[in-house]
Amino acid sequence: MYFPEYRARRLRRNDTLRRMVRETFLRPEDLIYPMFSAYGTGIKKEIISMPGIYQQSIEHIVAEAQEVYALGIPAVILFGIPKVKDAVGSDAYSAHGIIQETIRAIKKAVPKLLVITDVCLCEYTDHGHCGVIIDGDVDNDSTLDLLAREALSHAQAGADIVAPSDMMDGRVAAIRAILDSNGFSQIPIMSYAVKYASAYYGPFRDAAESTPQFGDRRSYQMDPANRREAFREAALDVAECADFLMVKPALAYLDILRDIKERFDLPLVAYNVSGEYAMIKAAAARGWIDEERVMLETLLGMKRAGADLIITYHAKDAARVLKGA
Repeated sequence: MYFPEYRARRLRRNDTLRRMVRETFLRPEDLIYPMFSAYGTGIKKEIISMPGIYQQSIEHIVAEAQEVYALGIPAVILFGIPKVKDAVGSDAYSAHGIIQETIRAIKKAVPKLLVITDVCLCEYTDHGHCGVIIDGDVDNDSTLDLLAREALSHAQAGADIVAPSDMMDGRVAAIRAILDSNGFSQIPIMSYAVKYASAYYGPFRDAAESTPQFGDRRSYQMDPANRREAFREAALDVAECADFLMVKPALAYLDILRDIKERFDLPLVAYNVSGEYAMIKAAAARGWIDEERVMLETLLGMKRAGADLIITYHAKDAARVLKGA
């Protein structure tokens, strides 16, 4: 097919034609909304580096969860800011920790909204790392028991899906074993299978108050330069019975999303992270970009690259636009 007989513009002539031949679609049902639950009452504190996103006490979290469900977004993912942090992140696996109580409150008020929980220790440790510190580094194997206990406590509180984000070797298997042996074999694991040591996480650390007090996370999160390593990480989690795979961040790793989609048949999640969100918000605030169009184009790009679901701070704004379209 060559010009002038073939003209690609024929199928772009008007909106109806463009919609008829559209290859990739973005729906509210594809989105997951992150929320930050803070210990206390009467708390609704906007995160300076993430306009429109808040640290909130449980009563405000519940109100926003109701809003999320009304917009057609099927799920939220919860992160916690506890009253007290300690060396082993005790609040993470306490029966009455901040996340456990938040789960109960949401499931009581909005029972059909799926509650996903981030399973990690960084939000709960006083040193800000994702596990137990031994000899100045995160000790992998002693951390596994605490992560498993955390996931079990979330399931017992009513979580629908648990999502380990710590990047410890063997954590999916440890979580699957403890869930299955305690009567929670029906609870899926959404593994942060491919999580890079990224500079795009900066605003999240403001939101979750989880900045490491020493060093960094490069001994357990992946090197941004590596592609083939992502296949090994994902394969390990598949072998350990993960139910979803995730790539985090998304925007600078669209090639990895496509790679994982082509190699594995599990549902694939992209995490549109805090730095990606903040860049759009900051540029839009200065009038440099059309926020709505760039937001939708960014999310659509993640879907086109292979994501089945997208965790995004844009979820509510995107759902409003998509429902109105």
